[in-house]
Amino acid sequence: MRDPEASGARGFPAFPARKGGRARGQSFWAAQWTQAVEDTWPEEEPLKKGRAFSRTGRIGPITVSAGRVAAEVYGGDAAHTTTLTLKAWDDDEWDLLWERTADRPAETEALLEGELPEDLLEAVEDARLRLLPGYGDLDADCDCDALDHPCPHATALSYQLSWLLDEDPWLLLLIRGRDTAQALDELKSVLLLRAMTATDDDNDIDADSDEPETQDQEPQETYESNREAYTRPAVALPALPPLPEPPASGGEPVTGIEADPLERLVADAAVRARELLAHIAGFGEAPAPPLDEWHDTVRIAATHPDPRVPARLREACTRPDDLDRAAEAWRTGGPAGLEVLEHPWTPSEQDTARARTALAAGWDDDLPPLAVDGNHWTLTGRGLQLRQGRDGRWYPYRDRSGIWWPAGPPDTDPAVALTELLGA
Repeated sequence: MRDPEASGARGFPAFPARKGGRARGQSFWAAQWTQAVEDTWPEEEPLKKGRAFSRTGRIGPITVSAGRVAAEVYGGDAAHTTTLTLKAWDDDEWDLLWERTADRPAETEALLEGELPEDLLEAVEDARLRLLPGYGDLDADCDCDALDHPCPHATALSYQLSWLLDEDPWLLLLIRGRDTAQALDELKSVLLLRAMTATDDDNDIDADSDEPETQDQEPQETYESNREAYTRPAVALPALPPLPEPPASGGEPVTGIEADPLERLVADAAVRARELLAHIAGFGEAPAPPLDEWHDTVRIAATHPDPRVPARLREACTRPDDLDRAAEAWRTGGPAGLEVLEHPWTPSEQDTARARTALAAGWDDDLPPLAVDGNHWTLTGRGLQLRQGRDGRWYPYRDRSGIWWPAGPPDTDPAVALTELLGA
């Protein structure tokens, strides 16, 4: 179980003195916090003193952490340590809150967009938790020895916390034990698990209702049909069909398809399905669009371990003479490497000037003569070339019988890429 105290504390600079003005925060969550504090500590005199003290500028930097809000306060010549404490929720309570929140699409969407929606209070109530302080939940401690409890320093600190909530209401979750990143990660995990385990039955909607069906709302006819099926007498199973004749040894598979390519296709489909699922759940990037026939052919030729596969693809594809070079480009840089091979482009004059400067700065001796044509930088008379990719990387190429071939992995520094190309 995660220790609630392990959640990262956050520090905030002291507020300057305020002449007049309201001591209560203005936002929804600030107002909710202030109302809850005043309901918990209903005696007006300590609250009145606290409101006045909160505007004096005599409260030092504030630290907010799981279950605790603390600050140094200055009364006269003495400094006092003032602390507000609340109960931090345990792991089970947080899990229950995210389950209840995931039942509310609007609140879930707002949280994932970085907002703390007002209706989150309803999800908290559904989980039988208390986000705002209440009697027996909020306590104050200060070494000022004041007769009032809470003392004016503690009530002043609670009012200044409402000022912080005006800027960042997520501090309410931090006080209960989760910083923003932890809270969102846990909510996303619940959403992903639901997406992975969802069935068609979970998505059924009654024609006369906007609410999903639950088990206790199962239609009567379905129940009757199931009961009728279970009461039917058992019948004998049909005889098994005869086994097929085994294939001749050493021949091609009966289906004409080897198992290994099927395994790779299944693995590729699983990876893409996971990317789509993460994106649908709300926290994964949109997956890249499916590859077209040529790009997928190149990918398989470049990554398949069986040397017979490129030969078979070469026989079947529409560009057999280009496949080996394209596969080599894919091996060195993936889709971006293939883009550099097949699609020349012209960088801006500023990008070209910056590249020249980077080459000159990274070169100890005289820079070899280079002929620049668009994104192609060719070493004159050397049969070597660098190609600038749109991804900001530099791809080495070597002349083979009048055809430029990829010659190694790319580098973000053109000087490093040129050095390795000359060394090779």
